[in-house]
Amino acid sequence: MNPSVLSVRNISKTFGGIQAVKDVSFEVMKGEVLGLIGPNGSGKSTLFNCVLGQLRPDRGEVFVNGHAVAGMKACDLAKRGVGRTFQQLSVFPDMTVLDNIILAGQEHQGTMLSRLFGKPDAGLTQQAEQLVDFFKLRHLKEDKAGALSYGQQKLLDAAMAFMAGPDLVLLDEPAGGVNLTMLGNLKERLQTYNRDHDTTFVVIEHNMEFVMSLCTRIIVLAEGAIIAEGAPDEIRANQQVIDAYLGG
Repeated sequence: MNPSVLSVRNISKTFGGIQAVKDVSFEVMKGEVLGLIGPNGSGKSTLFNCVLGQLRPDRGEVFVNGHAVAGMKACDLAKRGVGRTFQQLSVFPDMTVLDNIILAGQEHQGTMLSRLFGKPDAGLTQQAEQLVDFFKLRHLKEDKAGALSYGQQKLLDAAMAFMAGPDLVLLDEPAGGVNLTMLGNLKERLQTYNRDHDTTFVVIEHNMEFVMSLCTRIIVLAEGAIIAEGAPDEIRANQQVIDAYLGG
């Protein structure tokens, strides 16, 4: 059996008396592609942010590769092998595609002194070029990120997340606002990367067709708690899930 890369244990988070996440626990195994879905207000983003260190849970623990990481800053999580994409894009619009990817690698490499006195690209150009090719951005390499279409920026955002060579990547709404052609390209790239590198993904997504075709297992949240877990076909047929999305 593959080892656990991410372990979420009894996470709870309350805001002003409203319990956004209620005692949530799950494991994600190496190489797995896990989908985290649920209707609006189900607690997905709060849970995600507790895992990623943007929020400190009121109770519970998060482990990455066996190391406790609850409340850890994003830069420290990256050193533990965690990458992420954002619902709101984090590209630098006035920098080229290639420079955006290099900068993402520099953020997680070396010390301040090494960045000040080392090579301007921190020796990352070759790796960045490989990701440019992998995500099919070669023809846009020297274009400024702000000039790209939204879907192309999503591909760039994904490439930036992989610059640190993560063991675990958390993808926040990767399909949001992306046209069908670009969406198919993004899904195929993620599937290929998962297969070639055995990298583990956790995906928050509203696009059901996308998440059901990408993920090998789905967890469904409603009102802050897990109501279902299983393979995509099992989730599609689960009456409790259908009721949660249709309002009961």
